[in-house]
Amino acid sequence: MKPITLLIICVLLLNSCKNKSAETSETTQKTEKIAYASFGDKIIADDAIASKSMLEHYKTMNLGDSINSKMTATVNEVCQSKGCWMTLNLEGGNEVMVKFKDYGFFMPKDIAGKEVIVNGKAFVNEVPVDELRHYAEDAGKTEEEIAQITEPKRTYSFEADGVLLKQ
Repeated sequence: MKPITLLIICVLLLNSCKNKSAETSETTQKTEKIAYASFGDKIIADDAIASKSMLEHYKTMNLGDSINSKMTATVNEVCQSKGCWMTLNLEGGNEVMVKFKDYGFFMPKDIAGKEVIVNGKAFVNEVPVDELRHYAEDAGKTEEEIAQITEPKRTYSFEADGVLLKQ
């Protein structure tokens, strides 16, 4: 009878250790926080929509329409002069031009490819040729590339009051 009792105790101990390990793993995953650098107004990461969903909103908007929004996207490009604007990837070759409310803050110039959460107003805009050329110059485009800009462009735009940069 002793070997059976010993076997039962061993099984219970092994099972007990296995459950504690699983609980610890779940707890670690739940308490893991993503670190962000904050720019502009303080915002939280909760409730941000994906860039793909934001693109669907933009497609239904008309020139002059605007909506309050918070979205997560990847940075394509940043103003290399001051960090005063950035473009974000919206999927399928589409992007959104982000400026910062009242030029109240700027972004680091080396964040292309990083993930951000932007909070503010999304709108559809028509950007005049001179402004498009200014952005091309800020982005470090060649004079030939800048000279090829000859027509205004309908763009997806965003005025951010706060940005979180994923670390």
